[in-house]
Amino acid sequence: MKISKESVINVLKTIINPESGEDLITSGRVTNIQIFGDQIDIDVKINNPSLQARNKMEGEIRKAIHSKIQAKAKIRTNIKVNPSKPSASQPIKGQPILGIESIIAIASGKGGVGKSTVTANIAVTLAKMGLKVGVLDADIYGPSMPQMFDLEGERPLAREIDGKSKMQPLESYGVKILSIGFFTKPDQAVIWRGPMASKALNQLIFDAAWGEWDFLLIDLPPGTGDIHLSIVQSLPITGAVVVSTPQQIALVDARKGIAMFQQETIQIPILGIIENMAYFTPEELPDSKYYIFGKDGAKDLSESKKIPFLGSLPLMQTVREAADYGRPAALQDDSLVADSFISVTQELAYQVIKRNKSLPPTKAVEITNMTGCSAVN
Repeated sequence: MKISKESVINVLKTIINPESGEDLITSGRVTNIQIFGDQIDIDVKINNPSLQARNKMEGEIRKAIHSKIQAKAKIRTNIKVNPSKPSASQPIKGQPILGIESIIAIASGKGGVGKSTVTANIAVTLAKMGLKVGVLDADIYGPSMPQMFDLEGERPLAREIDGKSKMQPLESYGVKILSIGFFTKPDQAVIWRGPMASKALNQLIFDAAWGEWDFLLIDLPPGTGDIHLSIVQSLPITGAVVVSTPQQIALVDARKGIAMFQQETIQIPILGIIENMAYFTPEELPDSKYYIFGKDGAKDLSESKKIPFLGSLPLMQTVREAADYGRPAALQDDSLVADSFISVTQELAYQVIKRNKSLPPTKAVEITNMTGCSAVN
């Protein structure tokens, strides 16, 4: 069978370039294709100079052509390294979202401390107070908001604004929400490198019809990394909230989250620390408190770092059940959970007002190089 250039191009379109998230043809990585009988010569540019990256690219091309075109085809790939050079004159610049008064980043150093649960419940509590609230689910690799707001399987609609098509955030319990989870299947893993994840996040931010809101809460992924940098470079964050349990192993990573926001190149005000799962109270013993993860760990951390303590939240079965059901527990009026979230949310609102009175409006962070973006103490 004669091998055509068109068939080779179609096969190369099935190979994704991990550096950009696009296929080899669309991303412009393939610069030349020559066919001589059953021999195929392909010139490819990559940014990663490592031998592993070269071998992987060659292997993927060979496997794809052998399986889809001709098993005995002779393939010669000429891999050229074309490293991208960061430019100090072209920093990533953010821009405000018109109509949004305060943007709050909610973070945790450690995963599993209930950050997303806290974000969802603060959002509905603010909405119950009569405020206009939105949530941006920036936890790209583990989005939880579709489940927590009973929106699994839903898809945002497009809306034309000033001649441009914009995503319309979905609404549940008075809160408007955008999440990468709206565009993936519930059991689908998001396996993206940092640049692709950041690109998807920027689309969620700037291709959306946000409208006029009092608060936009950003549910950040655990830890400190690419997504966090993308957020602070893309948006003028009013302030950050750090969520932790009282357990020492969680507090170790909470300190790292605090250090990230306080870093010289970032300097985002920390509005406070929330101690989640502070104690366990069984329904049959409402006056009893069991300090499963220790006592006052996050509160002590806030005092040592001179950061406001926003309050403690109990560990209760109803919180877990409500999250699984898709109806945040703070909607349960006249309950311990609802009262706890009202107290924390009121303190957060107070700290936002205090911050806005004492500090100038936040600007998006401009990081023109990686100086100061290494390990922080």
